Amino acid sequence: MWDRQVPELAEQWRVFRFDLPGHGGAPAYPAGSVGDLTVRLLATLDALGVQRFGYAGCALGGAIGVELALRHPERLASLALIAASPRFGTADEFRQRGVIVRTNGLDPIARTAPERWFTGGFAAAQPAITEWAVQMVRTTDPGCYIAACEALAAFDVRAELGRIGVPTLVLVGADDRVTGPAEARTLVAGIPDARLAVVPGASHLVPVEQPAAVTDLLAHHFATAWHPGYDAATGQMAAIAAPPVKPVLSGPVSTAPVAEIAPAVRPPVPSSRADTYDTGIKIRREVLGDAHVDRALASADDFSGDFQEFITRYAWGEIWDRPGLDRRSRSCVTLTALVAGGHLDELAFHTRAALRNGLTPEEIKEVLLQAAVYCGVPAANSAFKVAQRVIREETTPLE
Repeated sequence: MWDRQVPELAEQWRVFRFDLPGHGGAPAYPAGSVGDLTVRLLATLDALGVQRFGYAGCALGGAIGVELALRHPERLASLALIAASPRFGTADEFRQRGVIVRTNGLDPIARTAPERWFTGGFAAAQPAITEWAVQMVRTTDPGCYIAACEALAAFDVRAELGRIGVPTLVLVGADDRVTGPAEARTLVAGIPDARLAVVPGASHLVPVEQPAAVTDLLAHHFATAWHPGYDAATGQMAAIAAPPVKPVLSGPVSTAPVAEIAPAVRPPVPSSRADTYDTGIKIRREVLGDAHVDRALASADDFSGDFQEFITRYAWGEIWDRPGLDRRSRSCVTLTALVAGGHLDELAFHTRAALRNGLTPEEIKEVLLQAAVYCGVPAANSAFKVAQRVIREETTPLE
């Protein structure tokens, strides 16, 4: 994606590129959050002896850049966010995409990539690049792609943008329908030291579609906007001189092979049960989806509001948060119990939840067959009809 930018940037800077896990042939070690990807990147840079750096990232790569600026500001000297957003669509959209990939593989997503990433004119005029985009998605490890979807589903830093203190260029294609100018302006409005560049004649993958414009913008940004560094000896911010036109590099400039983000081992973070409602509403949204939870909460009134709080705290904040079973197992148990009780409405949205929790349609079928033996054929017959309808709806590839 950065092939057209690297030669010119490498004239002034040492350039390092990385692949996401399972992408571009990199080893498939899934990372389910933007924070995990960021920690892996920093571990790789530590191994290379790189401490402070300028960073440019596109789409999910932009989310990593925001995470760097928020959680590790001492490492970042300058930031460029391309086709990025403080929140990428909705969590439901990305979790459904994971369901589609788990059921149909990556081919349906790959075939629709060009229309999401490029303008129509570019896609028609550049068939080789269009095919490259399709193959890039098609050859990605499915588990790592699903994990990337989960990472974007959970990413939401809208309330934190004001804490980004590094000079930031926000760059977007004028015709981007994925993360367009509106999302870019949200970033610029929230980040104190941010500037906006809208590139005409470009959609989502701006570095590919308008390489010269992106190269010029990045070169100018990194040459003129470099945040002073932190001097540990004095505890003060120390100015860092802008790079000379032809600096002496500390090592050879390398553009290939592209490195992978190395996995990093982190100690487990103990969970807090100080407020089970906050935990419950988070898990409830992750399992059932924002749309379902929003409808349930919106319909609550003085009569039913206490019940909604009760199930959020107890069912979701206590039982679903227990470490003894993973979410796949809890979905199996829940589906069986709902078949036994004849609760078909609940079975419908818990079938959706089971798909989001990682069960395949084949596995759901096996759960219902098992339930037929122990809960009765008539109950399972009704359950199969409900589950069949939901699975068709959820696994139909996006147009």
